[in-house]
Amino acid sequence: MTTISAGTDVSPGVRHVKRPTPLRESVYEALTEMIIDGTLERGRHLVEVELAGMLGVSRQPVREALQRLNNEGWVDLRPGFGAMVHVPAEDEVDQLLAARAALESESARLAARHATKDDVAKLKELCKVGTTYQESGDIDGAVRTNGELHSLITQMSGNRFLVDFAAQVDRRVRWYYTPVAPVRGAASWREHNRLVKAIGDGDEDKAAQIMREHTEHTRKAYHDLQAATANEPTTPAPTTTRPRRRRTTN
Repeated sequence: MTTISAGTDVSPGVRHVKRPTPLRESVYEALTEMIIDGTLERGRHLVEVELAGMLGVSRQPVREALQRLNNEGWVDLRPGFGAMVHVPAEDEVDQLLAARAALESESARLAARHATKDDVAKLKELCKVGTTYQESGDIDGAVRTNGELHSLITQMSGNRFLVDFAAQVDRRVRWYYTPVAPVRGAASWREHNRLVKAIGDGDEDKAAQIMREHTEHTRKAYHDLQAATANEPTTPAPTTTRPRRRRTTN
């Protein structure tokens, strides 16, 4: 017979039910994805009551989520003004993509060492799916599949620390990659196919090299797009002349 001491709240056969996700966590996840996919564009002023209305929640979980997003660099909280979606600086993008290149080139090298036939088949299928999305103009699908492909390669490395580190930068990379996905287009998926072939051939050095070049092309495309956007002429807002009030005499 099992004896349980007084004050102990655990007994044989007890199973803790997983609690529902806290509302603030759900709001945080929703806002993060809205920032990544551009629904909440960079530099946008975020108004709590508007966000609460969009998500069908009260202002409190929105306020808590915005604070967390500020701590993680997705949002900038400015005293007296409120919250704005963060606008990444040039060096910020370079630092993140440089870290990504280091992580993923090593992941590709190890994936080439450990990949099974099933692994390679999954990568090839993702390449087909991603190419189909790209050719049909489905940018969200292409970006999502791009992330799945890179994530699978990292998992194939067999290094759990690489997996953890890569997961930390994945969302931010998707945020930077989304605007350049249409620009990179077919070239990106051709590079993916070359990468998968190198992994399937077990060519570690070539797989790492292709991955480094691939991430560098993305970095350059991002900067080129930012430069082109900055140089685009802006159309001045139309001005209206307020009619003068006719003065009357008594």
